[in-house]
Amino acid sequence: MNTKNFIVPHDFTQVAENALDHAIATARPLNAQIYVLHVVSKEKQIAKAEQQLAEVLRVHEASGVTLIPTVRVGSIFEDIGEFAAEHHSELIFMGTHGAHGWQHVTGSHALKVITSSSVPFIIVQEKGIKQTGYDDIVVPMDLHKETKQKLAIVANIATYFNSRVHVITPAETDDFLRHQVQSNILFANKFFSERNIEVTTTLAPSSGFDKEVVKHAVGLDADLIAIMNLNRSGFLGALGTNYEQYIITNDARIPALVVNPIDLGPYGQSILFS
Repeated sequence: MNTKNFIVPHDFTQVAENALDHAIATARPLNAQIYVLHVVSKEKQIAKAEQQLAEVLRVHEASGVTLIPTVRVGSIFEDIGEFAAEHHSELIFMGTHGAHGWQHVTGSHALKVITSSSVPFIIVQEKGIKQTGYDDIVVPMDLHKETKQKLAIVANIATYFNSRVHVITPAETDDFLRHQVQSNILFANKFFSERNIEVTTTLAPSSGFDKEVVKHAVGLDADLIAIMNLNRSGFLGALGTNYEQYIITNDARIPALVVNPIDLGPYGQSILFS
């Protein structure tokens, strides 16, 4: 069986370093290796980028994780997905910036990068990862059938870090929708309990559900929020970009696990988390 691997797109900023720290902490219990990827627009930029990547790897020599530097010519909006497909990667850890950053990887553009690959992303801002990893993971479940697909990925991460999982669902007033919500809660409880993962469930107002999710995560001092990227088939999607963008750039700077619906992916699905 091939060695599991993660990807960290790195632009030599602090937020990229933080993403690499998250990847290293996750790779250790899996004995996974990490490709540290920098994308340049011109061939003449390769040599300098390789030197900078070598410096990055030097800082992490004692990490106990194999780091592989890689420089590619192209666009991050295409090359990250292609690179992940070529290497059968399991997770991509990527930092997101504010208004200015590497090829403008801001909240909205981060979503565009995410849609380039079926591999799950963990999007981080400045919040570091604890020594114990992701202790508490918040899992919003709405009424889209695709949101159940992320549970297997969350379960794997929760198993590695002995995490607690906190499912939050919208409190619907319509009888039919309320029944669907209850079905989702029962499904999630059974799914995680069967895997010996501690799980809690919470109902939150359906209006402003994205803000309720972040508020709940802050109250729990959560380490990760797991969402489904429902803008996959069209960048403006049914919900618009506001929900996903709000979560991945939340003011509490809690990292977000973003999963693309696997049946819409051009490159298949993640091997580790299938």
